[in-house]
Amino acid sequence: MKERQQKNKLTDKEEEMMLLFWQHGPLFVREVMEMLPEPRPHVNTVSTFVRALESKGYLSHEAVSGSYRYFAVKPIEEYRKRTMGEMIRNFFQNSYKGAVCSLVEEEMLSVDELRELIDMMESNTKNKKS
Repeated sequence: MKERQQKNKLTDKEEEMMLLFWQHGPLFVREVMEMLPEPRPHVNTVSTFVRALESKGYLSHEAVSGSYRYFAVKPIEEYRKRTMGEMIRNFFQNSYKGAVCSLVEEEMLSVDELRELIDMMESNTKNKKS
């Protein structure tokens, strides 16, 4: 099972390209190329990445005017949830509390922002009960 998860794991470059599909919707390889920062990779390189993403089950394609337009088949929320879960498991001993404490300690999340999050959660809990 772990080997299968490793195969479906995205590299940094694959993740960068997937973000384009999640943000912009269906794209042709040339459109992906245009959105990448300079220096841009060769079209064959981008095409190879796109096909790898398709083989990993993140993208699919449709034929449009003799070319392929690719689109995301896995929603970003699914990827975010899985990636966050792996990070929490691997770096914080499966403790979400530990992860939040780390964000506060590293000053990436202020105490005021933490209070705001608590207020939002309490509000959501009250709305669900009503």
